[in-house]
Parts: sequence; structure tokens; C-alpha cells
Amino acid sequence: MPARISYRTDHSVAHVTLSYPKRFNAMSRSMWRELRAVFEQIQSSADIRCVLLAGQGDHFCAGGDISEYASFRFQEASLREFHEQEVWGALDAMLNCDVPMVAQIAGNCMGAGVELASCCDIRLSAESAQFGAPIARLGFPMAPREAALVTGALGSVTARQMLLEAAVFSAAEMAQRGFLSRVVADVDLQTLAQTTVQRICQLAPQAARLNKQTLRALNSPLALVNQAQVAIKKESKSALDQLLEHAYDYADSAEQREGITAFLEKRTPRF
Repeated sequence: MPARISYRTDHSVAHVTLSYPKRFNAMSRSMWRELRAVFEQIQSSADIRCVLLAGQGDHFCAGGDISEYASFRFQEASLREFHEQEVWGALDAMLNCDVPMVAQIAGNCMGAGVELASCCDIRLSAESAQFGAPIARLGFPMAPREAALVTGALGSVTARQMLLEAAVFSAAEMAQRGFLSRVVADVDLQTLAQTTVQRICQLAPQAARLNKQTLRALNSPLALVNQAQVAIKKESKSALDQLLEHAYDYADSAEQREGITAFLEKRTPRF
């Protein structure tokens, strides 16, 4: 089955499913582009009251599709386009969506999975789910806008452990750290998600959209990642804007090449 984003509406609910089961629903480049289009469509639909984001089968999202990485990550221009246009284009569309979003998280929630979950308003998890962003093992950092997003959702302590220590956390630990709304037994996750979505759909849809706009303005990662745009208007550069100028200079680095090659060759990288 090809990698894709499955999208359907059921009454007033948008069901968005990450579908790439042979790679535990890792995000391919085409999936990032599809996801952006889906959320732009959801935002423009007045009939949708809630979004349920889930992964097909036993996993939410295991990260990015590493099998694609050698084709674009070693050139600065294509690496920048991937993160700034494809990945951030999708995440930004999610963050700008005024419809309440519920994440149904099972199995692996790694890297890109943590980023996607960070965009959601309510995060529900199965007890057996695991969370992390161990990309340091692949020899590259998290892109600046994506790092701002996950740090805002995870908190600085957890984000630093994930990125610097390649730490992986259980659902119980992530609930204690404030990332998850609820954790239930694996067999109860789907029922909990459906109940939560139904509860949201019974409430005033305009109030929900206005609440999301207020929350986004008051306490959103967008307030951090959009500093560059504000600074440009003021003819000055923010710290993030300066960082973005050279954020992808590592494209042809020996570390990234070794990390990705080692993963594809199923061996331990030698840094």
C-alpha cells in the first residue's frame, strides 16, 4: 500500500489517518504535502466541528521516511525546501486550523509523530505508546521551527532530553510531564477518542473556533516561529531569523551522511 493521508468526513467529524503501515506510518514527502492540503480544506469547511488524527493500525507515526533521505538531505537547497516548505507547510496548516483537533496515539510516536501530536489540542494515548525524537542517532538536528513547536508543547526539559539524549518516554511519563491529556489501556483508546470527539461536536462550533483563535494568539508556538516575519517588517532580524539563514548548512556533513547510511545499512553509526 502506498504512503498516503487518508481523509474522510463522517457527519461533522474529519477523520485524518496517517497511512504507511509497512513503515509504522512514517511520513513521506508526499504525505507532508497531502497533509497540508487536507488541513487547508478542513479550515475552509464550515461544517466540520472536530478533527481526529490517528495512524493506521498499531502505530501513530514512527517519524520520517528515512528511505527517502539520501535523495535530498545531503544538498542544502533541497534540505531547506523539505523542512521549510513541505514539513512546515503541513504543520503550519495544522496550527492555523480553527477546528478542534484530537490526536489518537498508539504505538510509536517518534520525531515527526511528536511534531504532529504537538499541533493537536487534545492528545489521547494508549498505555503502550512510546514517544521520542532520537534523530541525533541519524546525525542531524531538528529544524528550528519544528524545535520551537515541540519545545512549546513538550516543555524545555523534555525537549532537551529527547533531542540531546535521544531519550524515549512511556505514555505514563509523558502524561506526568503534561504532554498528554489522558492515557488509557490500549483496548480503550478508540472508544475514548470517539467519546471525546462526540463531546466536542455537541458544543458550539463557533465558540470552539473563537477559543482556538484566542489560545493561538495567547500561547502558541506560532508566536515563536513567526518572529522572523515580524522582524522582517521592522527591518531587523530576530534570533530565529538569523538561525534560519544557516540552519541547513549541515546538509553535506559527514555526521549526517554516516547517521543515515548506518541506519539504512542496519548498523551502529560511527560518529
